[in-house]
Amino acid sequence: MPISPIMTDPVNTSIKPLPLWLGYAGLLPQLACLVAVLMGGSAEWTAQAVAFGYAALIFSFLGGIWWGQAMVRPELPKWVFIVSVLPSLIALALWLPWVYGQPWPGPSMIALGGMLVASPLVDRAIGQSIALPPGWMRLRWHLSLGLGLATFVIGILSAQPLSVG
Repeated sequence: MPISPIMTDPVNTSIKPLPLWLGYAGLLPQLACLVAVLMGGSAEWTAQAVAFGYAALIFSFLGGIWWGQAMVRPELPKWVFIVSVLPSLIALALWLPWVYGQPWPGPSMIALGGMLVASPLVDRAIGQSIALPPGWMRLRWHLSLGLGLATFVIGILSAQPLSVG
């Protein structure tokens, strides 16, 4: 199976600074929500809802990355297409308890945080069929652990009664 020139070009041996900065900056919204939840008060529920929405969007974004890889790399197994649509469907399913007045966002955020933490396993499996850019898996683990653990902690805190006031 041929490797893409971008994967072997000596100029492209690591992730460029801009994607690194933007990737790590992408942790800031969730960390701000975590701080707001820890501080409590009237903004706590809003911070929980924003944190869920942000984590769900990023999880869906990861599915889009996997879909894009499958579209341009025909040597990838067909399961990548199936896995790539799951994040959006899972995020929607985790939002439904709120729609129906069930306990939310705590349980949904705990589940979403766990899935974010595990999401680089899909990238690792994709990397068995195609070459990934050097540094890609390290970046994926850092960002997924950061966002996933922050989401998980917010979920744990959100499962507690709100301290409004």
